[in-house]
Amino acid sequence: MGTVNKLKIENLKLKIFVLHGWTYSRQKWDPFLSFLKSEGLNPYLLSIPGLTDKIDRPWDIDDYANWLYKKFENEKDKIILIGHSNGGRIALAFACSYPEKISKLILIDSAGIYHNEFSLRIKRAIFKAAAKIGKRLIDSKKAKDLLYFLAREKDYKNASPNVKKTMLNLLKSDKNLALGNIKAPTIIIWGRGDRITSLSDGKMLNQKIRNSKLFIIDNSSHSPQFTHPKEVVNIIAGQL
Repeated sequence: MGTVNKLKIENLKLKIFVLHGWTYSRQKWDPFLSFLKSEGLNPYLLSIPGLTDKIDRPWDIDDYANWLYKKFENEKDKIILIGHSNGGRIALAFACSYPEKISKLILIDSAGIYHNEFSLRIKRAIFKAAAKIGKRLIDSKKAKDLLYFLAREKDYKNASPNVKKTMLNLLKSDKNLALGNIKAPTIIIWGRGDRITSLSDGKMLNQKIRNSKLFIIDNSSHSPQFTHPKEVVNIIAGQL
């Protein structure tokens, strides 16, 4: 039997749990999951409370870390965890709180780096309409970044009060993430053109997380697992 086939058979034993970002739909993940399966891996896309599952109160980052702990408490082996964007933030929180539970952490354009200006940008996103921004301001870099931010958080305005409060709780939590607690080998994958969580955030995570590697996807932005699924999966499979 060839080496590749042997690796695929061995990989079938590896459960990979996937945390999606700020989305209310799971369907867009299907091609990426299919590529993982084609490598003999065994992915599970989790439904996240507040997004693809319901919540009856606002959650904070500790709620999400504890939710994952309960989800995995019957797993005999350490887990492999993939997190994209906000899902990466949740994965980071879990890895910080329960480092002994993870064998490998995979972050794709992850949230989790604290920025002092975030609260201001949230307020501007909520209380100001993009239409009020004049042409001269739109031409500036800060205004363009704000427009990207507004586009990213358009779901925020339509969310329930519980979900809105949850999102604000999560944004605030970045300040307290103890990234130095993470023990698992960490794969960091980033779209070079990401304007939602910038490449500088990926480099910062790479600096702060011991035993981490940063892989940059050219000609990609915030979701390389959708635009370049095979390339992302090749990186993951090559590091497991």
